[in-house]
Amino acid sequence: MAVQGAALLVGGAFLVVGVLGFVPGVTTAYDELAVAGHHSGAKLFGIFTVSWLHNAVHLLFGVVGLVMARSYMWSRRYFLVGGLVYLGLWAYGLAIDHGTPANAVPVNSADNWLHLGLGAVMMLLGVTLAGRHDPTKRRRRT
Repeated sequence: MAVQGAALLVGGAFLVVGVLGFVPGVTTAYDELAVAGHHSGAKLFGIFTVSWLHNAVHLLFGVVGLVMARSYMWSRRYFLVGGLVYLGLWAYGLAIDHGTPANAVPVNSADNWLHLGLGAVMMLLGVTLAGRHDPTKRRRRT
């Protein structure tokens, strides 16, 4: 199913991003990579603030995507629930002051807009790629 293939691709992308967050050069100011919190000065691709915790979340989201891609139903849930999580992260990132301890993951403005895009795309994938699939293979009466 298309939704399962998409879950594999998105999960794989999250794994790659999680690993790249630990690679000096790809992550600028790598010596400022904090475990967590708003003090991390490391930026993935010089744009997105990252920390050990932030990278671990990407890795976890990737593994979950790969595992959930094994079934139609779980792939769809990965996109719908994951989309809601990312939309929630976007709202949280807008609501907090980025220079305070509330910014534990940490996020910056670029992260916030990326989270909005990821949330919207994941929700869209969960709805559009799912189609009218009946995972039980029952015949429908007309």
